[in-house]
Amino acid sequence: MPRRILCVEDNPQNMRLVRKILQHHGYEVMEAEDGLTGVHMALTQHPDLILMDINLPDIDGLDATVRIKEQMPSLRVVALTANAMYGDEERCLAAGCDGYISKPVSKAVLLEKLVGILGE
Repeated sequence: MPRRILCVEDNPQNMRLVRKILQHHGYEVMEAEDGLTGVHMALTQHPDLILMDINLPDIDGLDATVRIKEQMPSLRVVALTANAMYGDEERCLAAGCDGYISKPVSKAVLLEKLVGILGE
């Protein structure tokens, strides 16, 4: 059974790129376009991992991560964000993210991070 990854991303181009990379490497991709939908899907669909954008139209990805981790602390969340300034990675990790990837996303970095976190 393929690993299921929830991608919470409001930019259709970024979503399409991540979907293409993940599906090509055998992952099942679930999609949410905003933080509240992402929280709901995480809690009801139980993905193996979440790729979480930080800048979302309703609640931000850090708040979404906190809400998810309160209910499912073992669910892995990786921040996938354009926030690449000094301290951004630390803020993501402090909110409960298990990893951090800056945009624009690199196929090699994305796959390396997933393999490292999922233990494949």
